[in-house]
Amino acid sequence: MTITEILSLLIIAANIYVSYRGFKDSEFYNRYAFEVEKVIVYRQYDRLVTSGFLHVNWTHLIFNMISLYLFSTSLAGQLEVFSYLLIYFGSLIAGNLFSLVLHKKDSDYSSVGASGAVSGIIFASIALFPGFNIGLLFLPVAFPAWIFGLAFILYSVYGIRSRSNNIGHEAHLGAAVAGMLIAILLEPSVLAYNYFPILVILIPCIVFIYIIIKMPHYLFVDNLFYKRHSRSYTIEDRYNTQKIDMQKKVDQILEKIHQKGMNSLTKKEKEILDEYSKTTR
Repeated sequence: MTITEILSLLIIAANIYVSYRGFKDSEFYNRYAFEVEKVIVYRQYDRLVTSGFLHVNWTHLIFNMISLYLFSTSLAGQLEVFSYLLIYFGSLIAGNLFSLVLHKKDSDYSSVGASGAVSGIIFASIALFPGFNIGLLFLPVAFPAWIFGLAFILYSVYGIRSRSNNIGHEAHLGAAVAGMLIAILLEPSVLAYNYFPILVILIPCIVFIYIIIKMPHYLFVDNLFYKRHSRSYTIEDRYNTQKIDMQKKVDQILEKIHQKGMNSLTKKEKEILDEYSKTTR
């Protein structure tokens, strides 16, 4: 067993441990889940990565970990540690960044799951290994991996339409493209002998991404681009409103200090000043 294969198993173990903690502790779950407002306004950029180790439920976790194991077996056996980590975390972050842009006006949007990273691993495997087949568990049936890839895309599009849970379906497509492109950059020679599966996967992904961005009404997606015709209360609006309110409170407190001195301040007023000083450093 190579170091990269051991690393892939450690990543699976980390997913199981972190997800289990999230199942048991809602505060832990909420702190590390991907939330648009927390990333943009509060600059909690760690959520772009930590959300990838949380899952909605056991079914979500098990499906992702089985998919990750099946595809990592081949990929980890061929790639160096750095290349594997680049594909895994590059896909995870790219998928969440795509969701961040897509849902910029949806401050309450949140998602969790390793699906973005798994998508990147799956599509990197399809790009790097021509003729790669997938067998069904307990059944003597195998089919080309690119067919699984297409099914994965369709499932993601269905998930985007339904929007029935906190699974980041939008991230799947962005992460899949990122994973495949990173793999091609690492091994550009695959374009010469494995172009068919690559094109079969990349073209639908790019088409659906274009539809999501430019024509989201076809998928019933509310996002930054679709809501241009109407005024909505964005994260920037909320941030600016909070900033104005804070400034008014600070001005009132400073006026009170000017008239009555520092000792006249209440505990709450001192906390407001302290909070304001931290934001202006």
